[in-house]
Amino acid sequence: MSLTKEEIQRHLDNSPFIAFLKMEVKDVNEGKQQITIRTPMRPEFERGAGTGQWHGGPIAAVIDTVGDYAAALVLERTLPTVNFRVDYIRPAVATALNAVGTVRRLGKSVGVVDVDVFDDQGVLVAIGRATYSTLTPT
Repeated sequence: MSLTKEEIQRHLDNSPFIAFLKMEVKDVNEGKQQITIRTPMRPEFERGAGTGQWHGGPIAAVIDTVGDYAAALVLERTLPTVNFRVDYIRPAVATALNAVGTVRRLGKSVGVVDVDVFDDQGVLVAIGRATYSTLTPT
């Protein structure tokens, strides 16, 4: 059994920081161990006031959150981040972000998730990879 789209959305909405991001679960694919989440642009996310260009920090936050919930889809709980990286491919300007998290491995101690981030036109703007601790909390 895995978390449903509605359960994940409730988790997102119950976190003050994630709720501030206004993330919306668009799709959950249990078979592919994949989740798609949309995050709208907000003025607080701009690299420079009035530019509409996403700052790298909020993009990284989106990637880490989507990766975590891709793993949570399978393990039914969120996980602590162990390692994290982002490759920024091109600027995202005046667009929402659509992030697709795909579980690559969920082992006994760590899990790896890749996250592809697209603009509203489907153009790839960033790629992230995160490693999460899968150890059972004590």
